[in-house]
Amino acid sequence: MIDLAEDAPSNSFLRLGAQPIAQTAAALLLLIAGVTSIAIWRAYTGSTPETDRVVASRQLQARTAQASEQLVEKTKGLEATQQESIDQLQVVQDQLQTVKRLLAFQQADTKRLSEQVATLNESIDGLRQSFASARATETETPSVTRRKPARHRVHASAHKRSRG
Repeated sequence: MIDLAEDAPSNSFLRLGAQPIAQTAAALLLLIAGVTSIAIWRAYTGSTPETDRVVASRQLQARTAQASEQLVEKTKGLEATQQESIDQLQVVQDQLQTVKRLLAFQQADTKRLSEQVATLNESIDGLRQSFASARATETETPSVTRRKPARHRVHASAHKRSRG
């Protein structure tokens, strides 16, 4: 009996061992059939995913390169615009400095002219006072009466006679 018990497990092991080989063979056949069907399908349709991927990748690279070139062009345009703005700002700053210098010159000139006008006003006031004091002196001193020329006197006396 012991022998029978020992034979049964080895027999069942052989049966189980034979089945996995059959299952593996069936899986291998299915795998080969699948690969063959994919190859036939690719050959029939004429397109392979790898080729499509390569084409898509090249298109993406071309778009990326084009976008990069556009970005470079826009950057160069911005740099040129920025440089123009800097140049214009420099011109405006130079003009502002010139205006500031002219304004300072005009202010100094105005101050000088104001001082000259003040000096002239003082001189005019001095002359007015001098003239006014000279007039006052003339009115205070008795004026010398002038005699009429002889001709006028004779004529005046002849005129008196004819009236009288």
